[in-house]
Amino acid sequence: MAQTSIILRIELDHNHITFGDVAATIGKAGGDITSIDVIRPGKDSSVRDITVDIAESAEAAVVEALKSHVGIKLINVSDRTFLAHLGGKINIQPTLPIKNRDDLSRVYTPGVARVCTSIHEDPKKAYSLTIKRNTVAVVTDGTAVLGLGDIGPHAAAPVMEGKAMLFKQLAGVDAFPICLDTKDTEEIIRTVKSISPIFGGINLEDISSPRCFEIETRLAEELDIPVFHDDQHGTAVVVVAGLLNALKVVGKKIDSVRIVVNGIGAAGVSICKMLLAAGVTRLVPVDREGAIVRGGSYEHPMWQWLAEQPQVEAEKGTLKEVLRDADVFIGVSRGGLLNADDIQTMAPDRIVFAMANPVPEIDPEEALPHVRVLGTGRSDYPNQINNVLVFPGIFRGALDCRARRINEPMKLAAARAIASVVTESELNEHYIIPSIFNEQVVSKVRRAVIEAAILTGTARRTPKDFR
Repeated sequence: MAQTSIILRIELDHNHITFGDVAATIGKAGGDITSIDVIRPGKDSSVRDITVDIAESAEAAVVEALKSHVGIKLINVSDRTFLAHLGGKINIQPTLPIKNRDDLSRVYTPGVARVCTSIHEDPKKAYSLTIKRNTVAVVTDGTAVLGLGDIGPHAAAPVMEGKAMLFKQLAGVDAFPICLDTKDTEEIIRTVKSISPIFGGINLEDISSPRCFEIETRLAEELDIPVFHDDQHGTAVVVVAGLLNALKVVGKKIDSVRIVVNGIGAAGVSICKMLLAAGVTRLVPVDREGAIVRGGSYEHPMWQWLAEQPQVEAEKGTLKEVLRDADVFIGVSRGGLLNADDIQTMAPDRIVFAMANPVPEIDPEEALPHVRVLGTGRSDYPNQINNVLVFPGIFRGALDCRARRINEPMKLAAARAIASVVTESELNEHYIIPSIFNEQVVSKVRRAVIEAAILTGTARRTPKDFR
């Protein structure tokens, strides 16, 4: 059940009520008081801010209970999540102060003209003399935001700001949200190309399928900076990282397991491609109409690509039919598709990654007794498969070596690096993937990505710690 935290500002009439009555009213309605701040004390009345943890569905009940109680005046209700977003979550700060005319003449006119001329004569100097070397554009059109769907660019902004915060906090990368008010593929491509000179990389986010494939492919081909659609590749990288460790737990090899991937959209296609790159030999992609089979004919270009891969199985069937005897189930689709009986048709030592959010493909409580390893996209169960583990380190590495692109070897290297953060002594059924706050993640992913970029010839610079 989704939890939230609210702040209730109330005025108490001490002639009619005590704070104990307030606490009891909140508790009876389903709230849990976590802190109390006295705003205005007084003998006959007082004003207090009460912070309450509560299920989102019970918030209205708490509010109504307080409003109807004699002696309580409810002044205001503030949601702490909304308070965290007031005025936005990021800002821009200068790297040095401008205190006098001399400072002004160096950072702006006339001194800046010399720097402009230098970059004009050698455009590569933009990496050393501007923010380009450490700045990423987080670009969306707002058509596939979280589980909310097409909510538009304005409503998508809080997600993009949050992404920028994570870039900075976890990897020291400066990122800025770019929310485009267009769904036209050509216009998006043209706009991103037009703004690209100031950015060292492009992170595409929450763009609906199948448009996201063409947008990313075209931008990667037409720009000389890395372009990364996180919903596709970030998810795929962390899935493969978790799978590598899950297979160690159950004692199986990646080239011998049979894997069913359900939901062949942006994330599902990328997961399938990475699994093939990692050595999977028995793959069953499944969408709403059933299994995508080898030799089949499909209008969707990426489905057709999968149908041409020799590792994809040729037998048709529904999800429940093809799940029989599978070693691994990976779901990036929608909730409630499977039950315990379906899971029990899988091969022994089952691995299930049910990542639909907020409701997984199978209820975790129902699945847990019947699987060896369970992963979800949720934070309230072990093994959260979260792409926050991926994009900060990948871009840190790509920027540091000035990679032209982020290729498949770099992604696979990132997956192996994430998996390596979990040591042999730590690895178990309930811990196959590290926390996003584990400080080793970004540094290990960065190093692995740079090594792969150098080996594949996409790096244009060798960082000092690699020389």
